[in-house]
Amino acid sequence: MSELKTQVNDASVLDFIACVENKQRKEDALTLLALFSRITGEEAKMWGPSIIGFGEYTNTLASGKTNNWMRSGFSPRKQNLSLYVMAGLSERMDLVEKLGKTKTSKACLYINKLADVDMDILEQLIKADLEIMNKRYPD
Repeated sequence: MSELKTQVNDASVLDFIACVENKQRKEDALTLLALFSRITGEEAKMWGPSIIGFGEYTNTLASGKTNNWMRSGFSPRKQNLSLYVMAGLSERMDLVEKLGKTKTSKACLYINKLADVDMDILEQLIKADLEIMNKRYPD
């Protein structure tokens, strides 16, 4: 098995956000940066070239191999904002349903712009996700 391609690195989070072409997405990324920083209490770090992550955990695969990954994070992608709320989506669908205009996958929440969602519910979802992750993967 090869290592994960997406690794934490020393690239500047603010420099990355400054390069986001879409003005609304750039503003939303700065809002999410402040929100995730406040909720997690962690310093934002770049994971790969385009993901902004907060905190870190190690999971062990069935093969015994371990991987490090961020506890929570987001990416201002060209087509949408992708939020990585690993456990929160599957375990807190009640919040997802109240959030507003979004799409989901197994561990990602896709938002076109923050104006489309209820920011109070988004904050609750990020907090719930972090609580679940902290229980599953204590320091």
